[in-house]
Amino acid sequence: MALLLEWSNEQDQYEITPELISLIEELLQIAGKREDIPLGEVALSFVTDEEIRKLNKEYRAIDQATDVLSFPMMEFGAGEIEINYGDLEEIASDEDTLTGSMFGGDQLGDIIISIPRAIEQSQEYGHSVNREIGFLFVHGFLHLLGYDHQTEAEEQVMIRKQEEILQEAGLTR
Repeated sequence: MALLLEWSNEQDQYEITPELISLIEELLQIAGKREDIPLGEVALSFVTDEEIRKLNKEYRAIDQATDVLSFPMMEFGAGEIEINYGDLEEIASDEDTLTGSMFGGDQLGDIIISIPRAIEQSQEYGHSVNREIGFLFVHGFLHLLGYDHQTEAEEQVMIRKQEEILQEAGLTR
C-alpha cells in the first residue's frame, strides 16, 4: 500500500501535465516514508487566486490570496493528535487499514495550491513552476501532519524537512 493522491484542476493558467502529477506523487511517497505515514489519501486542488482568496477568507478570515492552504482531517491539540473516531466501525473492519500508521488509510486532508501564485513565486525565486508547485505541495503536506511555522524553531524544522524531501526528489533550486 502507498499514499494515494486525488487531484483536480480548477484553473487554466498552467497545464497540469502527467509529469507534474508523477512528480507530486513521488514527493508524496518520499514525504510519507520520511514521516512514517505509509497509508492515507491526500486531495490536491489547483486553483485560481480568486478561488484561494475566497477559501482563505472563509476559513482563515484573511481576505487575500495566498499560495497554499491545507485542511487536515486530523485535529491537533497541545502536542497530541486527536483521532476522529466517526468512521471507526468501517475502518476497524479492514485490518490492513490500521497497520503501520496512526493515521490509518483515511483521508489525511486537502491541499489547495494557487497556480498564479506558484507561477509568480517561481519567477521571483528563479526556479521552475514545477519546482514551486512541488515545494508548495510538500509544505501543505507537512501542515496536514501538524507541522507549523508560527515560531522560529517550528519554521526551521519545516524548512529542513521540505528541503530534504525536495532534494531526495531531485528538485533543487
